[in-house]
Amino acid sequence: MTVSRQRPVAQQHPTADRHPTVRSVDEAEAYVASICFKTGPPRLIGVEMEWVAHARDDPGRPIDPTVLRAALGPHAPRTLDPDSPHAPLPGGATVTVEPGGQVELSTPPHASLDALRVTTAADLDRLTRRLADAGLALHPGGIDPHRRCSRLLSTPRYDAMATAFARDGRDGLVMMCSTAALQVCLDAGTPAQLAPRWAVAHALGPVLLATFATSPRHAGRDTGWASARMRAWLRMRPERTSPVEVTDDPADAWARYALRAPLLCVRRPNGGWHAPPDVSFADWIRGALPRPPTTDDLDYHLSTLFPPVRPRGYLELRYLDSQPPAAWLAPVAVLAAATATDATVDTVRDLAAPAADRWVDAARHGLAAPLLAATARQVLDVACRGLAHTDLPPAVRDEVAVTVERRLAGAPGREFHP
Repeated sequence: MTVSRQRPVAQQHPTADRHPTVRSVDEAEAYVASICFKTGPPRLIGVEMEWVAHARDDPGRPIDPTVLRAALGPHAPRTLDPDSPHAPLPGGATVTVEPGGQVELSTPPHASLDALRVTTAADLDRLTRRLADAGLALHPGGIDPHRRCSRLLSTPRYDAMATAFARDGRDGLVMMCSTAALQVCLDAGTPAQLAPRWAVAHALGPVLLATFATSPRHAGRDTGWASARMRAWLRMRPERTSPVEVTDDPADAWARYALRAPLLCVRRPNGGWHAPPDVSFADWIRGALPRPPTTDDLDYHLSTLFPPVRPRGYLELRYLDSQPPAAWLAPVAVLAAATATDATVDTVRDLAAPAADRWVDAARHGLAAPLLAATARQVLDVACRGLAHTDLPPAVRDEVAVTVERRLAGAPGREFHP
């Protein structure tokens, strides 16, 4: 894609075999800006859905990894079972397990929202049946309401993350081991559409977080927050979790954000992947570590940054709490409808603007915050009318609209059950 400032590309290191060495911050920024958005007419949508798993007979009991591994069978990830074939589910979705044992379902991208609905529902039904047969269930909210955070998986990446997060308090560990999100993946759009779609993806964040908050209780107590999941994110180091700046040049903004962010881990062939404290990727380029970084190191660094909207070629919207397995479609359909046409993007962005920076209010109060409630009503009215621009059958559109209305009319801050 074209960026506003032209920079030199990274040069090949004389001894590098596959990945160029990054020799300057300008080279690194140019590289990030060149890969962060794949532009073209928007047509694809996908979802990544996480849930906290628990034993049906005793939700407070720690998950036994052998039970979870047997339940997932051939779909188990290799972090849980090194010998697993890690087969996708019949509809193409893959299953992964997060550090605390949260189960994640990641779909392939679909050109049809209705095809996404149908295949994902079938894959999710298969997954929940396998878990149920093993005495396990998926909690319908964004944070573990029963247990304190504890780690189920140990990998070099997770070990390094735990060490880095522990330096800043417990919120990073809570995020790793106790939270669950619904992530929606949308095409970035054509070069002309990129900045407006980037802006609307951010502007919608507080409104949709407040509307679909499902995580008031953690570790056996009421936290006082509508989204205790987002509370954990908000209390982590802002250099790797705060929103990226919304400008007319999203690629440039993301590149600068990424280079300033501290390293979370450094991959090594032997030994741990722990990163020295407070060393950014820009510092690494300037000689803070024994060897210079490569573009492969930079690619990996990008995977350790967690803003509410993350560029991955497409837009990955990461701000929604996990939803009940039977109710995941509503926020996904709302986002699809809100971004279905350029006119809707402009209208929704303008309507959401008054609450666009109210992340803390959204997480703490949900729709009990008057500004968020009023803004949500306006935004979601437009989005629900925009469902006509999707290929969902009329009956399904009506179901989505009913779910949205129930959220808008529901008791703020309470867990939602369909």
